[in-house]
Amino acid sequence: MTTLTSPKLAGLLDRLFAQASAAVQETRLAVADLSDQEQARLMRSRTDYRALYGRFNYVPLAVSRETGALLYMLARGARARNIVEFGTSFGISTLHLAAALRDNGGGRLITSEFESSKVTRARDNLVAGGLDDLVEIREGDALQTLRAGLPDAIELVLLDGAKALYPDILDLVESRLKPGAFVVADNADYSPDYLARVRAPESGYISTPFGGDVELSMRLG
Repeated sequence: MTTLTSPKLAGLLDRLFAQASAAVQETRLAVADLSDQEQARLMRSRTDYRALYGRFNYVPLAVSRETGALLYMLARGARARNIVEFGTSFGISTLHLAAALRDNGGGRLITSEFESSKVTRARDNLVAGGLDDLVEIREGDALQTLRAGLPDAIELVLLDGAKALYPDILDLVESRLKPGAFVVADNADYSPDYLARVRAPESGYISTPFGGDVELSMRLG
């Protein structure tokens, strides 16, 4: 049995995924007054993204079960000890990554979230899952919280915050990525600049879409 499949964590994740599924309508209602064009503009904006994400204060913007399993497998396969996450939300992805660290023998997960209500929920969920000792949640704008105090060698990065900032967050961590490190970008289609960067032949990455809404990249060299 792994930490991920233990009754304690598996039961917690079942409840959290059920809550995320039940909140789909709430998520739609949060932006019902915005046109599709305005939603897309805010998703791609590097300056107005907080106007969009502020509408989702109490909505669990969760990864899918498949992406959660992928994160666990990548972290285990890479024998990750140091992981960075951009966008904690309620901590569903964080729980998968921390479970992998536990099964790898320990490590450190640094995750950043600017919505204080979500930080509280994520901390509660990490305590409930018995994984809070492996996770440092940094509250605030990730462009500041992830600017310093990162480990020298990072094996995995998850990008799941404001999509327009994906290239900027990659700038902050890129020099610390170990050869073979994975970068997982959720809903990366909303960040065309990011996709162009990691897919370019000279980028130093090999990159491919996964599951329709994820870009999976590996650092070369």
